[in-house]
Amino acid sequence: MRVVPAEPVESPEPAWRQRAVERSTRAAKLRAEQRVQRFLDAAQELIADKGTTDFTVQEVVERSRQSLRSFYQHFDGKHELLLALFEDALSKSAAEIREKAAAVADPLERLKVAVELLYESSTPREGQQSPLFTDFAIQLLVSHPDQVATAHLPLLTLFTELVEGAVESGRAVAPRPRRTASLIMQTAMFTAQAPAAPVGAQPSRIGAQDVWEFCLGGITGAGPGTGGSTTRTGKTPAAKKTAAKRTTAKKSAPARRAARGTA
Repeated sequence: MRVVPAEPVESPEPAWRQRAVERSTRAAKLRAEQRVQRFLDAAQELIADKGTTDFTVQEVVERSRQSLRSFYQHFDGKHELLLALFEDALSKSAAEIREKAAAVADPLERLKVAVELLYESSTPREGQQSPLFTDFAIQLLVSHPDQVATAHLPLLTLFTELVEGAVESGRAVAPRPRRTASLIMQTAMFTAQAPAAPVGAQPSRIGAQDVWEFCLGGITGAGPGTGGSTTRTGKTPAAKKTAAKRTTAKKSAPARRAARGTA
């Protein structure tokens, strides 16, 4: 007697079919990436030519030599296109800073290099316009702050890692490294974009070294002009103070236990 299965048995998909589908999917993805890049390049060229983000979707389509239908297959509109350019620029900046900071051995010095590079990249250049950051980014900060936060994630991740590295080495103190990293980033970027501040009789621009010393004081307790000096133990004042508290707590533990035993 033959036993008939209660449910039909599905035969596995042939391997050749899986390979054919995967190959087709990879090809389609590559074509889509190329089309998207052509739209981004066209938009970047228009910004460079006009010195502003005031262009139309149709201008982007014509310069990219693609169709309007293709544009809306990849972007909801001009806002999403500009957002893509903004995110791409910040991602590339994070990658460049990471590469240069990685060449430095000392954890605290790596953070200093990153702060100075971020300051320099955020500083307006005379005769060079950056409407993507001076116009679009400011509008975005007001209308879509969540999108601004998402765009800065690559930089925030990098600076969080650098702060954590400085803390682990005993050179800095930061109970909340991610928040500390965010404060350092904002200090560097917004100070770089600010006009010269009135210091004394003459306006004086706050430079990258000033920003670094300010941030350094926040994570080490080192005063301005110290340049990140450490104690003889190799630890900064703040880190040394924290270590002393831990030592005191350890020493007082036996006394507490003895007190409990006699009570």
